[in-house]
Amino acid sequence: MSDNYGQAHYVKVTVTLEKGEPVFTYTNAEGSECPGDITITAASTVTYLLDDQTGKGLKFVGAGFLTPFDGIIDAMTLSSDGTILQMIDLDHTSGTTKFQFMLTNTSNTLMLLSPDPQVINVPN
Repeated sequence: MSDNYGQAHYVKVTVTLEKGEPVFTYTNAEGSECPGDITITAASTVTYLLDDQTGKGLKFVGAGFLTPFDGIIDAMTLSSDGTILQMIDLDHTSGTTKFQFMLTNTSNTLMLLSPDPQVINVPN
């Protein structure tokens, strides 16, 4: 999806439990499983939608970046209910940034970290 203001990317982040351990899977807007990585070629908003299948009351509380000052992601917002995390990428800087989603749960006070999807910028 795109318009004069940039592109929109949607990724569903599903978390399930296998033998008590969290497993993350990613699905693109077309409904196909994907690795969670996004390649950006124009100013974009990447929307991650949480699908908690664990029964543990997971909620996004943010994302932690290995290189938060690399200029790849320009801003991040979070819905008040913790089910939507959006990253704003103006696509001014070439390169790749890695991050991990941070989630809380209702079972204990510990936080859960996801495997590290990437945003890859390829400015025009």
